[in-house]
Amino acid sequence: MDSTYRAMQIARPGVLELVHRPLPTPGPGAALIAVEACGVCGADVGDIERAGPALDPPRVPGHEVVGRIVALPEGTASRWVVGQRVGVGRLGGPCGECVACRRGEFQLCERQPIVGATCDGGYAEAMLARQSGLVAIPDALDSVDAAPLLCAGIATFNALRKSGASAGDRVAIQGIGGLGHMALQYARRMGFEVVAIGRGADIADDARRLGAHVYIDAAIDDAAAALQRMGGAQAIVATSTDAAAVTRLLPGLAPRGSLILLGVAKEPLHIAAGAMIRGERSIAGSITGTPYDTERALAFSVLVDARPVVETMPLERANEAYQRVKSGAPRFRIALTMREPAPQSRRGTAVAGVAASRRA
Repeated sequence: MDSTYRAMQIARPGVLELVHRPLPTPGPGAALIAVEACGVCGADVGDIERAGPALDPPRVPGHEVVGRIVALPEGTASRWVVGQRVGVGRLGGPCGECVACRRGEFQLCERQPIVGATCDGGYAEAMLARQSGLVAIPDALDSVDAAPLLCAGIATFNALRKSGASAGDRVAIQGIGGLGHMALQYARRMGFEVVAIGRGADIADDARRLGAHVYIDAAIDDAAAALQRMGGAQAIVATSTDAAAVTRLLPGLAPRGSLILLGVAKEPLHIAAGAMIRGERSIAGSITGTPYDTERALAFSVLVDARPVVETMPLERANEAYQRVKSGAPRFRIALTMREPAPQSRRGTAVAGVAASRRA
């Protein structure tokens, strides 16, 4: 690589600027990555708009990063090698020493960096990353497809795995956006009866192509009542940040059903305790996952041919990409590329159908 690299840093809250930075040298336990693609996530909006203006140098956002290792510290043994393609997600790598790490709950480590928020992320041609946070990228995934799976993919994959639902159970996915469009694909391929809950008729066909057996338009129907007419959902994966909308779904759970929260709402949920107690229902949050969990999600995506629908934009258009994500315009993800993306790897039938319908 050159002695400098381009990065989109936060000039002030809500504004990104293109700068050239000197290429860093990785210290102990770190790796220098030449970034190939970085997804633009809804969480980036908060990072960009709440960034501390006094930080020097300003923060570089982005936490769905795929690239190749170009440098490792000298004289340290590592499972990682120069030239290897790796990813970095939201959780920047566990410390290995705190109580959570000693319990093996690495995703709950409170001493790991939050990529794009407490350490620099991937809106750049290069970035430093903890080796403990690196994820091996399968050859069958191109970098653009792999990037969103490091956040939207692992988040929904783990939520479904933790939901308590078994193959054949009814599972509802609330919110058919960047997270939800992966949840639909995974849920269908895991053998669930899949119900998609969105707002508006325009998303119905896409939801079915992505894996939904049934689509409920919450703009015109009571989604919880509709679920109960079907017999209730064993699990509801809520990706929305609308606390009121999520709260209204609770009566749609079957007895011993679980509501899994992925969207971080600003307002609290208002829970009717009686319904939760009588039906032994539960509510749980689910964070993304460990690097090992993420590698499992990537492997599953390859195995069942589940891919994100991704719009690509060059690095220098990161301001535009962030504003599009903030407005809810993308259907379904955006990834920044450092150069022209390579031809797409083979894509799943459902995903190809969604992309084709958008081009028509």
